[in-house]
Amino acid sequence: MWYFLVILVLMMGMGKAAAEAGESSVIAPSGDAEQVKIEKVEVKLSQLGPVVILKAQDRSIPIFVDPTVAGSIEGALTGRKFHRPLSHDLMHTILKAYGGKVDQVVIRLKDQIYYGELTISLQGQVKVFDSRSSDAIALAIHFHAPILVGKDLLERAGEPDKPITDPQMLL
Repeated sequence: MWYFLVILVLMMGMGKAAAEAGESSVIAPSGDAEQVKIEKVEVKLSQLGPVVILKAQDRSIPIFVDPTVAGSIEGALTGRKFHRPLSHDLMHTILKAYGGKVDQVVIRLKDQIYYGELTISLQGQVKVFDSRSSDAIALAIHFHAPILVGKDLLERAGEPDKPITDPQMLL
């Protein structure tokens, strides 16, 4: 993850030169579908592993994540600090130190894989970066930035909210 931080800082400083060089981590902002703001994020533990649940409009979108990202997101949601900073904590600290921030995150689903579009402002520039959905969600929570999904994604992948009665949901 540290290399992502270096690339991010370099990309923000390089601006036009990086875009002309065809840098694949900078993407054009999406604007093709009506967006819905996520109202609540939860982290649960299922039989299949940690899952981040994005909630909006009485629907829930489950996204399975690795345990480290789940811990980072849970820590950002609860304010719990780890003995040593995790990668998302470090990125948050670096961006804030340089006056940067996460403006928003857009989550997309393509070929059964969730993608994140991470919009960052730094030194008067705004860039949109391709990201793992889980990393984008973690950083959005750290910066209290909105998380958006397409209305079509919410309807297609979202499940109707219902009380969790599954004893396998531990958190």
